[in-house]
Amino acid sequence: MLFPLFPLLLSLAANPAAATPKACTLTTLSCQNTTAVADTCCFNAPGGQLLQTQFWDTAPAVGPSNSWTIHGLWPDRCDGTYDASCDASRAYTGIASTLTAAGEGALLAYMQTYWKDYQGDDASLWEHEWAKHGTCISTMETRCYTAYTAREELVDYLQTTVALFKTRNTYAILAAAGITPSGSKTYAASAIQAALTAAHGKAVTIGCDGSTFNEVWFHYNVRGSVQTGTFVPAAPDGTKSTCSGNVSYKVKSGTAVPTGTATGTTTAPTSTATGGVLTGSGYLTVATSGASAATGCLISAGTWYVSGTCATYTAAASGSGFTLTSSKGPCGVVGGKFTCASGTSAAVFTLNAGKLAYSGSAAWYASAVPSGSTQIDVYTSSSGGSVAVEVRGW
Repeated sequence: MLFPLFPLLLSLAANPAAATPKACTLTTLSCQNTTAVADTCCFNAPGGQLLQTQFWDTAPAVGPSNSWTIHGLWPDRCDGTYDASCDASRAYTGIASTLTAAGEGALLAYMQTYWKDYQGDDASLWEHEWAKHGTCISTMETRCYTAYTAREELVDYLQTTVALFKTRNTYAILAAAGITPSGSKTYAASAIQAALTAAHGKAVTIGCDGSTFNEVWFHYNVRGSVQTGTFVPAAPDGTKSTCSGNVSYKVKSGTAVPTGTATGTTTAPTSTATGGVLTGSGYLTVATSGASAATGCLISAGTWYVSGTCATYTAAASGSGFTLTSSKGPCGVVGGKFTCASGTSAAVFTLNAGKLAYSGSAAWYASAVPSGSTQIDVYTSSSGGSVAVEVRGW
């Protein structure tokens, strides 16, 4: 069984009217440079390896019974060491209020389900992760924004962490390999490592408390900034796994989330659809016609991509439909192709049974299903390709 993993072109549009990260043209991958890179707004240094870390807490049980939860996003130095608590002046509190004020109620709601503290103080965990790790990400320093507004980088950090987490559904990956929580069965740590490595594309770090498996770290290098760059799976920056031999993967009590809303899917509950209209913000996923599972999504320029994090699109009501905007600009249909760019004339779209429709038709076409880092254009007619696809709203 294959999972749609997106490893990852991040294009986040938390608040289009607010500050924006510095535009970057550097293509050097972090931790892969041979000489010093001066522009640390577009090159992550010294913390060039980013770790998206996840928990499996059972005593007490934390989060849904069929999902791992977020620990954080950590910038390690390329040699495996790390800096911590790099800017006390930005050790922000009141994160829930910040997200609410930024119009990120859906992000906050997601965090309240999947970014949980085992002692019940979620806000304290968020504050800790940002202050200890987020303030050490060079590309998220305030100087790296144009027209900076207060706490903009905090929102970007939280969005990026959640976006990465959604692409690595640890529970589902392991379940597909026959590794599920059990009160009696144990699993070889090597089998767990193999399943996660196959999904991520590089070795991961697995953590154990004694002989109990309870943590996973996914490692990345980044091309560009953390806010808008490409996350490339990377081998761990040192030997860090603490599991060996046979380990237990304990059952977590609590309520399971529906499969369609668990981590690793690409739909985000960021708005509601009323009839044929979308409002708010979310992702546009793509599936071959009639397929139940999405295979990738549309990134910020409007292209279909299976190896990157979905872009956040913002919908605004327009007549009997809605317009769409990504971080690249308004979205329209230019020469029959779905396109988002500055200067593009915004088209009016509708929803048809949850699928994006243009001029009354929900039929879209592509020349091929993308693979690796290839991006494929999506068209309104078969002249653009013979692969029929569905573009699904949030």
